[in-house]
Amino acid sequence: MTQRTTQLRNIAIIAHVDHGKTTLVDEMLRQSGAVRDNAEMAERAMDSNDIERERGITILAKCTSVVWEKSENPIRINIVDTPGHADFGGEVERILSMVDGCLLLIDAAEGPMPQTKFVLSKALALGLKPIVVLNKVDRPSADPDKALDAAFDLFAALGANDEQLDFPVLYAAGRDGWADLALDGARENLDALFETVVAHVPEPDIANDAADAPFKMLATTLEADPYLGRILTGRVVSGVAKPGVTMKALSRSGKSIEQARVTKVLAFRGLKRQPVEDAYPGDIVAIAGFTKASVSDTICDLPVTDALPAQPIDPPTLSVTMAANDSPLAGREGDKVQSRVIRERLLRQAEGDVAISVKETENKDAFEIAGRGELQLGVLIENMRREGFELAVSRPRVVTRTDENGQLLEPIEEIVIDVDDDFSGVVIEKLSQKKAELVEMKPAGAGKTRLVMHAPSRALIGYHGEFLTDTRGTGVMNRSYLEHAPHKGAIEGRRNGVLISNGDGAAVPYALWNLEERGVMFISPGDAVYEGMIIGENAKPEDLDVNPLKGKQLTNIRAAGKDEAVKLTPPRRLTLEHAIAYIDDDELVEVTPKTVRLRKIALKPHLRKRRAKENA
Repeated sequence: MTQRTTQLRNIAIIAHVDHGKTTLVDEMLRQSGAVRDNAEMAERAMDSNDIERERGITILAKCTSVVWEKSENPIRINIVDTPGHADFGGEVERILSMVDGCLLLIDAAEGPMPQTKFVLSKALALGLKPIVVLNKVDRPSADPDKALDAAFDLFAALGANDEQLDFPVLYAAGRDGWADLALDGARENLDALFETVVAHVPEPDIANDAADAPFKMLATTLEADPYLGRILTGRVVSGVAKPGVTMKALSRSGKSIEQARVTKVLAFRGLKRQPVEDAYPGDIVAIAGFTKASVSDTICDLPVTDALPAQPIDPPTLSVTMAANDSPLAGREGDKVQSRVIRERLLRQAEGDVAISVKETENKDAFEIAGRGELQLGVLIENMRREGFELAVSRPRVVTRTDENGQLLEPIEEIVIDVDDDFSGVVIEKLSQKKAELVEMKPAGAGKTRLVMHAPSRALIGYHGEFLTDTRGTGVMNRSYLEHAPHKGAIEGRRNGVLISNGDGAAVPYALWNLEERGVMFISPGDAVYEGMIIGENAKPEDLDVNPLKGKQLTNIRAAGKDEAVKLTPPRRLTLEHAIAYIDDDELVEVTPKTVRLRKIALKPHLRKRRAKENA
C-alpha cells in the first residue's frame, strides 16, 4: 500500500475584505521557515498581481504551504488565502470544499462585516469548525470583547451546531507577527496559532486504501500559464497523481470532456510551486496537461465513470458591452485595437476566471461580459488597458432572470453602512429613493450608526462616489449579493446633463474659463477633444453642446499673452470605475493605455436626436 509520509493539515483563511488575511499569511511563511529570514520577500507576498498590490485586495485565491517543526512530528500545513471582496467571492465556496478547517479573521475594531457573514455561512454549511482570530487588537479603536460577542451572535444566527459554536479564539496582530490565546499574552510569535491549527483542524479524512483506489480530484481553481497551459488546482480524493499518466476530465453530470496526458504535478512549497513525482490523497496539488477541463470538473483515471459532487458556479449579476475603440482619437496610444484581438483576450480571461462569461453580440464586433460586480469588471478592463488595448465600454446593466410564472427578477444586495450619526438621514433618504429598504438601524459606538439595507444592484451602480460625498468621505459601505427578487420598478438615474464638445482639436484655457459657469470640467487646457466627447457635467439636467476650442478674439489693444493669465478650477478627473458607473445608456467610456474619456455613442447631434426619438 502506498501512502504519504508526513502528517497534513489543510486550512483556508477567510474574512471580510481588508481584515488582514494576506498579511497574516506573510508572517506564517516567515515564522515557519518557509521563507528564509535573510530572503527577499515582498509585503503581502501572496498578492502577486500588480492591481492586487496597488489596491491592497486579494483578487485570486492562492495556495501556499508551510511545515510546522515544533510539534512531535513535522506537520505540513497547506494554506489557501481567499479573496475578501464580494465581487471575487465566487472562489471562496469551492475552496472551502477542499480544506478541513478554516481561520476566520475578524477585525477587532470593525467586528463581523457582510463578507464575514457570507464566507462563514459557506464554511458552516460544509461542516467546517472555524478557528476565530480577532486580528488588529493593537489598534486604538479595537474592542475585542464586543467583536467576539458579535461573532458568537453571527455563528448562532447562521445556525451553527454545538461543536461549531465551541470555537477556539485567538487574539492577534498579523502585521506585528503575534497571536495568543489570551489578550494579555506574551505577544511574541505565532506559535499559539500553529498549535491551535494542529490541535483543532482534523487530518484529511482518508480511507486506509484510498491511495490504492483509482485517482480522483475535483478541480477547484483554474489558471492559464503561458508555458504549461491550463493549470487545475484541487485536492486529491483518492489514488496517486503521477506525471506522464493519461487521465480524463468529467463534467458535474458525469459526461467525459477530454482525455489528456498529465505533463506536470505541482505541489505548493512556501511561495513556490514545485514539480513532484507523486501526490497522495489529501494533498492539494496543481495538475497541468488538460486543454478543456475547468472548475468543478473531476480529473480522474480512465476507468472512473462517476464525477465528484461539486458546487455550482454562482451566476453573474452585472454585465457591460465592450468593443474596439472607434473614436476619432483611436489607435494613438494602444497597439491592440482590433476586435479579433479583444475577442481572443476575453475568451482567454473567461478560461481562467469562471466568474466571468463572454458572449458575442449581434453585430459580432462587440462583446457582452458578465461578472459579479463593478470592481471585478473594472479590474479586467484595467488589466487590458495596461496590456495596450483600446476599448469602448458601455454602462453596466444588471443580469435579470424570469421565474416560472414569467415574472422578472433582479439581483438584490445587502448593504451594511457605518456612518456618522449626522449623515445617516441623508444616506437613508438617497437609498430609499433608489428603492432600497431599511432592515436594521443601530448605534455603532463613537457617534456612528450602522445601517443594514436591501437594495437592487442596479441602484448601487455609481452610487459609491455620491455616498462618499454625502458622508464627507467618512462613511464605509459594504455590499454582498443576497438573492434575485421581483423587479422593483424604475429608478431615477443621473440628475445632471453633460457638456459635449462640438468640434475637434485641443481645449483652449479661455474657452474652458468661459464654460466654468455651466458646470464642472473633466478636461484640462491642451487636452485633445473631438465632436461628441463629454468634457464636463452640466449644472442643469439637460445635455449641452459647447465649444471648448474658442480662443479670445484679438484686437490691436488686446495681446495674445493675456489668454495665459486665466485662472481655472482644477478639473474633476474620473477614475476608470467612476467613469463606467457615471455614464448613461447613450454614452460610452473610451479606455486607452494612458487616458479615460467619456463620449456619446452617436457623436453627431442630429444622430443623437434621432436615437433619442427612437428610444422614446
